[in-house]
Amino acid sequence: MPVRVWRVDPSSPDPRVIEDAALILKSGGIVAFPTETVYGLGAVYHMVEAVRKVFLAKRRPMDNPLILHVSRESQVFELAVDVPVEASELFKKFWPGPLTLVLPKSARVPGEVTGGLGKVAVRMPAHNVALRLIEAVGAPIAAPSANLSGRPSPTTAQHVLEDLGESIDGVIDAGETLYGVESTVIDLTVSPPVLLRPGSVPVEEVERVLGVKIAVPPFARGLEEAERAFAPGTRYRHYSPWAALVLVEPRGALELSSVAERVRELAAHYKSAGRRVGILCTDETIHSYVDLGVELISLGSRGDFFGMAKRLYPSLREFDSRRVEVIIAEPVEERGLGLTLMNRLRKASSQRILV
Repeated sequence: MPVRVWRVDPSSPDPRVIEDAALILKSGGIVAFPTETVYGLGAVYHMVEAVRKVFLAKRRPMDNPLILHVSRESQVFELAVDVPVEASELFKKFWPGPLTLVLPKSARVPGEVTGGLGKVAVRMPAHNVALRLIEAVGAPIAAPSANLSGRPSPTTAQHVLEDLGESIDGVIDAGETLYGVESTVIDLTVSPPVLLRPGSVPVEEVERVLGVKIAVPPFARGLEEAERAFAPGTRYRHYSPWAALVLVEPRGALELSSVAERVRELAAHYKSAGRRVGILCTDETIHSYVDLGVELISLGSRGDFFGMAKRLYPSLREFDSRRVEVIIAEPVEERGLGLTLMNRLRKASSQRILV
């Protein structure tokens, strides 16, 4: 049966669309929907067979936990127990918004949702369509990103359809997402809190609210895999285009001239081997590569991490549409949303070149 596609105005979605999509979910189906970060693939959290359909459609390992999306703060206390006071402080500051909190799991949450862990990841999306859909369902929605596991996350409904096609029941198309990268995931079950995945909220902003330093393990920087999947994005290769991605990184301070020189050398090497090459760069460096005869995409200015993050996944998918075989990517400074960008690039990379 063809996948249903509903197109809506994000500011004022047709109530009939929301009800249609909610009915599919309540009947055990799976529906992709927009959030402020990326598109999610949803199932009613307590319907175990529907949750399994999400894993199957994405080809996602069953030990990789899902995030539960709520529309009201009171729902958190149905999903979690012993919720710390710090969580309430973060609710007030960041919800609705792209911050996911990991809390002790209540018995109501099936183990299939949490990968067998005794913890549950919860967030309240800042998107009108997502909130209305959760309300219409009358229960939290379990939803990872609506893409094939390992691929760049979808920022448009078209990306969802490219990856998942008719393996899902429907997708609500509300246009491009706002942030373009996933939520930040903070584990509040330990002290000090731990950053499990950098995302759309810089970890520094969370630290200012909590008044404590948040631990940032190497896997949160994308430097290694976690021993197990504590949260989405902590284990397994993620965010990868079909092309091989080579990330050039400095050993010390970031010097654009030395990075650009190494990128040029690599581009010439792969071209001489008959490979179709793309370079993922920035406005400040794109002029360094225009004579190489390769595919070029700029993420924008290095002074605009928000804009760079928003363009990242569409740019990786655009290289695939141009049939590029090797993408050479520049690094960014690892602060604020720069940490998120470097996490995604490292997780997506086939090889890291240190200069």
